[in-house]
Amino acid sequence: MSKLTSRSAFEGILTPGRIGAKDGEAGVTVTERVGLGLASLEVREGQTDALKSCVRDAYGAALPEGSTVAFGKDVMFIGTGPGQWLAVSETIGNEDLAAHLAAKLEGCASVADQSSGRGALRFSGPRARDCLAKGLAIDLDLRVFPAGSAATSTLSHMGVALWREGEAESFNIVLNRSMADSFWRWLKASAAEYGCQAVTAS
Repeated sequence: MSKLTSRSAFEGILTPGRIGAKDGEAGVTVTERVGLGLASLEVREGQTDALKSCVRDAYGAALPEGSTVAFGKDVMFIGTGPGQWLAVSETIGNEDLAAHLAAKLEGCASVADQSSGRGALRFSGPRARDCLAKGLAIDLDLRVFPAGSAATSTLSHMGVALWREGEAESFNIVLNRSMADSFWRWLKASAAEYGCQAVTAS
């Protein structure tokens, strides 16, 4: 039996190259993120302390209690709601992350794979924040949304999870796979005035 191959949510949608204004350096760079491990966690009743201990022992991270990012070994945890988190990994890819978490956190949390049902992009460049501000109803000023900040919100009526890792003008967005085409059409219109460089995964 042949093994199923994971496909990017933006395959056939995101076209590499320059969008909008052609002169000068691109104000926005949008990079497709393929192969990320994505999984949702929800603490089981009465297991909050046990879950925190398991995450600390397994990944060296302190689970965030609000909309922030906790960076651990191979996995980061993003607070998305009371007792709920989005786990993201660049090294434990696709559905392997959910299986890894389920084994490490057995009995403490309910784990669900989100890798195949989501698309992920990174926005960077000097006008990335201006572009996102056209659709997001949250303040992305670096003084109030510094590195390690996260949010769940809507962008042009599409639900998204958003976080910053470290770069001064770099934002990561995860959205439902079914919204990829609508999101891409919004992006092309919103980023055109700044000049946007679209980059597909290698």
